[in-house]
Amino acid sequence: MSRTPEFLPLSDDAVHAVTGPNGRHAALIEDAFKVLIETPGGGVTITGDVKGRTGAKRALNDLAHRADAGEEVVEADVRIAVGEAQSTGGQASARTVRKGSVSPKTKGQARYMEAMGSHPLSFGLGPAGTGKTFLAVAHGAGMLLRGEVDRLIVTRPAVEAGEKLGFLPGDLNEKVDPYMAPVWEALTDIMGADQLRRRREKLEIEVAPIAFMRGRTLAHAFVIVDEAQNCSRLQMKMVLTRLGEGSRMVVTGDPTQVDLLNPRDSGLAHAVSILEGVEGVSVSRFTTADVVRHPLVERIVKAYDADALQSTPR
Repeated sequence: MSRTPEFLPLSDDAVHAVTGPNGRHAALIEDAFKVLIETPGGGVTITGDVKGRTGAKRALNDLAHRADAGEEVVEADVRIAVGEAQSTGGQASARTVRKGSVSPKTKGQARYMEAMGSHPLSFGLGPAGTGKTFLAVAHGAGMLLRGEVDRLIVTRPAVEAGEKLGFLPGDLNEKVDPYMAPVWEALTDIMGADQLRRRREKLEIEVAPIAFMRGRTLAHAFVIVDEAQNCSRLQMKMVLTRLGEGSRMVVTGDPTQVDLLNPRDSGLAHAVSILEGVEGVSVSRFTTADVVRHPLVERIVKAYDADALQSTPR
């Protein structure tokens, strides 16, 4: 079996990106495909058998394409590129561009984004780190910036406060902001702090706990219901029926992480069970393969899943 080195010409930026800090990115690719990667100048050489070189080349090309497009390449991107090269023939996966377009990094995310664009009501279910909320926020922000909706509304159950926020100081935004921190971080990353502030001041971006949705009709809006596993069945029905003319809604959550006193009261799993298959409704399910945070997150999720299976009564 031939182990002749293969030279892959790359730009200096691409070489820097695919080798990574202290050669960490290259080491991950070497371990995955059992090859040796060296940087003689003007590109990289890949030494290994034909199958290994082919897979490594696919992953390297994916990462180089991102680097040449001016995108940052981090360890999570390397792991995704390796996984794609191993399982799908190395089709390039896209990544997030700060304050610009947002694209999927895994096939599961791609299906989710396609569903959000083609269904009035979409559910995104799965573990932490799979991009459920970030991609929904990005999609809604994009529609708002393009003028396709008039408002972006994000709501989630404030379980820790029992939906009773009156004892907290400040106005409504100040009361609920602690619960909405992940959403504000995503919006800041996508839109930039200045534009986000202007949109909030014009009331084009609104956040509110689930309880404040009651009695409203949300027309010409993109609505995100986050952490929906902590909605009761009555809350879920209430918020789902707020949809008005020209609106879309995305419901995100992890059915295995219910914080309600009685997990069986969760409205998310119930809603999916009765609405999946209904015209206009999509359900996207993420797995640990879609985790794009620190690689340890994927291993943590897998460990908890395995423990849950062992603890399930037979």
